[in-house]
Formats: sequence, structure tokens, C-alpha cells
Amino acid sequence: MQILGELDVRHLLVRTGFTPSSAEIALFVGLSTEVALDRILQDAKQNKTQHPTPAFVNASTFTPPSELKTQEERQEQRRTQILEGVDIKQWWLWEMLTTPHPLAERMTLFWHNHFATSQQKVVRSIAMWTQHQLLRTNALGSFATMLRGIVVDPAMLIYLDNANSRKEAPNENLARELLELFTLGEASTSKAYSEVDIKEAARALTGYSIDPVTSAFVFRPRIHDTGSKTIFAQTGNFDGEGLVNLILTQPQTARYIVTKLWLEFVSPTPNYAVIEKSTVVFRQSGYDISAALRVLLLSDDFWAPSNRGSLIKSPIDLLVGVARQFQFAVSQPDVLMNRSAGLGQNLLMPPNVKGWPGGVQWINATTLLERKRTTEQIFSIGNNMNASSLGMSFDREKFLSQYGATTEREPDASAKQKLASAMFATSQPSHAVPAGTVGSAYIRALTLDPVFQLK
Repeated sequence: MQILGELDVRHLLVRTGFTPSSAEIALFVGLSTEVALDRILQDAKQNKTQHPTPAFVNASTFTPPSELKTQEERQEQRRTQILEGVDIKQWWLWEMLTTPHPLAERMTLFWHNHFATSQQKVVRSIAMWTQHQLLRTNALGSFATMLRGIVVDPAMLIYLDNANSRKEAPNENLARELLELFTLGEASTSKAYSEVDIKEAARALTGYSIDPVTSAFVFRPRIHDTGSKTIFAQTGNFDGEGLVNLILTQPQTARYIVTKLWLEFVSPTPNYAVIEKSTVVFRQSGYDISAALRVLLLSDDFWAPSNRGSLIKSPIDLLVGVARQFQFAVSQPDVLMNRSAGLGQNLLMPPNVKGWPGGVQWINATTLLERKRTTEQIFSIGNNMNASSLGMSFDREKFLSQYGATTEREPDASAKQKLASAMFATSQPSHAVPAGTVGSAYIRALTLDPVFQLK
């Protein structure tokens, strides 16, 4: 039984949430791996949101564009909907910044990227909110339940053009992505389905639509294809529910999802033996996401020194992690929202149905420079490190004192090592900080090191 030290806890909390504060780390030091992980999983599954629901949720209205008389009215409605989407983003950022159980937010973000849907096309803010709640509610629960919800999710039906799919002319977009991106992987790799399966699946999803006013799901039986369909060599009068049931019987479904969880939480290099072990647990548990994730996070690979620092922080990882680790007081979450978008991760607006590619694609010459500029600005504005223009304030003296350092002197060797261990996944910067760098500037220098971008 492995007992967790500070570096182990930091690794676990960075991967299952955002970069933790020293107080968060202290809660888990001395626990066994199993006890700590089970506590994290259970707390996240029981997580309650911290902030009131955005006001528009109970008062949102939408008029079908065909009923709006002028272009100006249509533009104004779109503007209103997008602004309500901003309310969702800000609400979500508040949850990320303040939740006592960050895994709940990380998993919601994971599924937002998996079932990628952009408000740029959907427009309807209440549909985006409804989908967010579907993902949040099932983030560590039943993948089967979440998948059944996705095929009747109004935002997804709009985004993948299924709302107008009818038996005379089935639209294949949702069916294709349901198999290729959401459950089975690319056909050329998985060999789990064919083009015929996609076409037949599209027939099963005809008539799955939305109410043009309320944006709620509506099944339209008159345009649904009730004929016999053959999918995965099974023949029957399948609808969306039947299609999902067929997908869940395919062994590749669990394997594909577990592989994505591995890449998100463990390393860029899959260990297929561990993935298969988790896949078996996933299927036997009835697609319990937390059960699959638990196997991965207890694996030797997750704890291996070679895999620490092997993942690149997303913009949300970076910004929320900085705020949480350094205990910034944040008054304007919209600044973090806009900075994240500028770094390539605009919540509710992934680039396409594949989501943000992540990994090494988060970093290039331009984005690395912008990341450094952002952290430099956060940690250098004002004599008191009061980043007021960013809506963030930081008690530098309090932070440094935890590690035996002060704002006015260069940290001694012990304090330097403690700071490096607190700030880097590898416990060491890639470049030495120049001698004579005092506490405040020392922190800023560490945040500018490339290793600070890793987790």
C-alpha cells in the first residue's frame, strides 16, 4: 500500500483537478493511494455547485428566426443568446475557481470536449445550458445514460444538423460522429463499423428534432423512418434508443472511451494492457465512468516518474491552476475567460466537432509566447503584485512564507527546492533562475519556465 507524500499528492491533484494550493495538498498527505483516490472520486460524484444558476436560465426566450421580421431583430436575438452564453462561461469559471472538488469540473470539461458542441452554430443559450447540465450530472456516472441523453440533446441535434433529418433524406452527420468521434473511433482504425452502418444509423435518428420555441427535444414520428434497419449485422426497427443500445454492446466502445481517459489523465503513450483492464471493468460495471478512471489512476503508469510532467496544461488548466494554487482573489472571471480564448480554448466554442486537439498542439511558438506574456502580466503588475487590471489580487508574502521565503530576499536553497516542488510537475525548472533574484521576481521567473506549462 503506497502512502502519499507531498509530491505524490500534488501529482494526483494536478491530474484530477487543477494545480492545488498547499492547503489542498495537506488534506491528502499520509493517506494511502486508494483512500485518497476514493475520496476524490466520491466527493466529485456528490459535488454541489457553488454559485446561483445564471438568471437567464429561468427567463430565456427564443423566437424562431423565420418569425423575426428584420435582419436587425435577428442580429439582436443572436447577440442576446451569445451574451447569455457568456453568462454560462463565467458561471462555469466561478465553479472551477471555487469548487472544493475540482475533479467534477475537470470531468465536465473532458466531456464538453468529447461531445464538442459550439454555441457559434447552436446559438440557443438554453440549449447549451441544458447540454452542460447533462454532461455535469453524468460526468463520473453512467456513460450509457449520458450517451442516451446526447442523442436527444437539443444542442447536439442542432449542431450536427439532425433537427431537420427526415426519412426521405436522412442527415448522416450525427450518426457519423456518434460512431466515429463519440463511441467507436475512426472506422479505418477500429474496424468496428462501415459506411452502411452510418447510413442505417442515420435512418434510426430521423425525426429526432427540437421545439423551435422552447428548444426542448421533440420526437416527430411522421418524419421518422420506421422501416427495418441493419446495424452492426443486427436487423430491427431501431430508433435512437435502439441504436445506442447496439453501440453499447460493441466491445470497442468501452475501449475507445478508456483510451481517451488514459490520454487525458495518464500519458500521451497508451499502455494497452492497463487500458484493457480498465475496459473490462468499464463494461462489467455497466459503463461506470468512475470505475474505469479508478483503474487508470491506480495503475503503476499513472504514478511512474517518467509520466509526471508528460502532459501539457490546457489554457484552462494554466489559468485556473494559477488562480487556485496562488490563492488569487478573482473579481472578474471574464478576464480569465477571454485570456483562455486568446490562448486557444474558448469555452462553449470548440473549433469543430472534434473538439480541442490538446496535447502538444496546445503549444507552438505563438501560444507559448502568449502563455508567458499572460503569466508575466499576472505576476508582475504593481508593487504588491496586485493585478487589478486582470481582476486578480495575490498575497505574495503569504504564498512565499509557506516555503520559508520572503518577498525581499533571494530564497535559500531549501526554499528554492520547496518552491520548485510546489510549482513543477518534475520538481525542477528547465533553466536556473539567475542568482540574486528575490522572492517576488523568483516566483515570476519560475512561472516563465517552460516546465510550468506541464502537468
